[in-house]
Amino acid sequence: MGSTAARSDVPEADAFTRVYWDACAEGRLLLRRCDACGRAHHYPREFCPYCWNDDPDVVRWQAASGRAVLYTWSVVHRNDLPPFGERTPYVAAVVDLAEGPRMMTEVVECGEGELRVGMELRVAFRREEGGGGSEGGFAVPVFRPVERRA
Repeated sequence: MGSTAARSDVPEADAFTRVYWDACAEGRLLLRRCDACGRAHHYPREFCPYCWNDDPDVVRWQAASGRAVLYTWSVVHRNDLPPFGERTPYVAAVVDLAEGPRMMTEVVECGEGELRVGMELRVAFRREEGGGGSEGGFAVPVFRPVERRA
């Protein structure tokens, strides 16, 4: 048998986060919103990190618009963890989602010289093999620049 390098990019979906990863596989980004304080948060948690409400009827899944602006980034030129080394250089980024939360992600389809704080982005999904998806694959949210129309 050949050995396969362990992958560091495969999400581990559990009973709670399965909804999130299934939505990503369908091309939808979900957030959690707390009806008690009115704030959305990301990464998904069963409680609100702002008011600590943990009532499942109050802290619920919400479809995100998929819109964001670039807050900060770093161009990664070297990464020894599989499969990231095959993707270098890539843009690791933090974006401000339109609904309020910040999210760590990757910016794709954008040259290094085109990146700027505040640039408008739209969610896209990178589909990967492996992981626990229904067809043995998974999808992760990444962001790309919004196309400018003349």
